[in-house]
This record gives sequence, structure tokens and C-alpha cells, in this order.
Amino acid sequence: MRVLTAFIQKEVVELYRTGKLALLLILFILFGIMNPAMAKLTPWLMEMSAESLAESGMVLGEVTVDAMTSWAQFYKNMLIVFIVFVILSSNILTNEYQKGTLINMLTKGLSRWKVIAAKTFVMIAFWSICYWIHFGITYGYTVYFWDNSIVSHTVMGALCPYLFGIWLITLIFFWSSFVKENIGVLTGTGAIVLVSYLTGMISKVGKYLPTQLLSSGELLTGATQPSDYLGAIVVTIGISVVCIILSILFFNRKNV
Repeated sequence: MRVLTAFIQKEVVELYRTGKLALLLILFILFGIMNPAMAKLTPWLMEMSAESLAESGMVLGEVTVDAMTSWAQFYKNMLIVFIVFVILSSNILTNEYQKGTLINMLTKGLSRWKVIAAKTFVMIAFWSICYWIHFGITYGYTVYFWDNSIVSHTVMGALCPYLFGIWLITLIFFWSSFVKENIGVLTGTGAIVLVSYLTGMISKVGKYLPTQLLSSGELLTGATQPSDYLGAIVVTIGISVVCIILSILFFNRKNV
């Protein structure tokens, strides 16, 4: 347990030294501020473009901005948040392979499963902190500027993208356990997300796939209910656990 704790501390220090800790925290805080800010600025932006649109024959009606507009920005920006997080996190193991930094620790007796366990714990903890700060800032500003009572299932709606992010982290470890290049991790992770998305579009099993969680913004309008996402939540958690188990099995046989 002492070795595992020491390795977790080493991972946290590395996140700090590489600047990823500060960079991701700043980005998530900025996104949290940007969601309500964009909603607040929407009438002004529409007014600025009204004249040029009128010249092309388009007339803008009155623009109504409320809490729903702010949350719509939150879910719209989540795609960018996921892409940025995956790109910055995808080299968590491949960087160690290229520098050979794991060899000394493994030859001195560090168990391989502890490497995966410690790195997974740190990444999920880091994702959790960043994501809920992002959500909390958006929630705070939205409540301050508008009446949030028109929004349904705010927390449940936010829980779904959070779980989707954890699934992405486990996919990163899954691919990192048997490829050595960062591009392989990014390609593999993106391919699985794309397959899940396309399968969901053409098949009834879509409501059980992790990508179903990305539509949880509909909970806020009442178009869907929490029960509509239970299947996808259970499957996502199950796949995430399997990905980590497979990561440990593959990593145990990997030549680092």
C-alpha cells in the first residue's frame, strides 16, 4: 500500500511539473465561465450581426436568453472539453515507454498492476476535480443571472458526460497497454468512440451505448427522463471496469 501511495504522489508531482495540472484547471475554469458568458452575450452578438443579415434579406426576431441557453452552451462545449482532455492525457503511459522511466521502478520490484492502478486513480481524480469545477462555475453563474428552476435534472444531466469522460480515460489505458506510440492511443480511442456513435445512429442498441450519455442535455428540457440513461450508465461503467482489467493483463505482458 505504501508503494502504491508513493507512486500516486509521484504521478501528482509529475502532473504539476509538466504544467498539465495548471493548464487543464485553467481551461476547465475558462470553459465554466464561457458557458454563461456566451449566453449573456448572445443578444448583443445577434444585434451586431442583425444589420448585415438584414441586407441579405434575413430578419432576426427577439432573442430570449435564459438558464436553458447557458446550459445549452455547457453541453455544446463538452465536445471540445473531451477532445482537449484526451489529447493532453493520452501520453500518460506512452511517454514513460519513450523515456524508459518505468524500467528502473519495475526492475526494483514495483508491481505492474500498481502502475495502472495509480495512474488510473490520479487521472480519474484529476478529471473529477476539473469537471465538477467546470460544472460548478457554470451552475453558479447560471443561478446568479437567470431562474434555474426552469431546468430539470441538472445534476443527473451533468453526471452522464462525467461518466463518459471516465470511459474515455479507461480507453486511453486500454490502448496504452499494448501500443507504444501516442498516435496509436489517440486513433484507437477515437475509433471506438466513432464506432459507438455510428452504431447508436443505426441500431436500437444505441440507448445502451456510452455515446448515448452525450445526449443527456435533453434531460434539462424534459424531453427525456433519467431512466432513459440507466442502461447506458450501467454499460459504460461495466465497459470501463473491463477496460482497466484488460489494461492490467496486457501491461503485465508488455515489454516496456
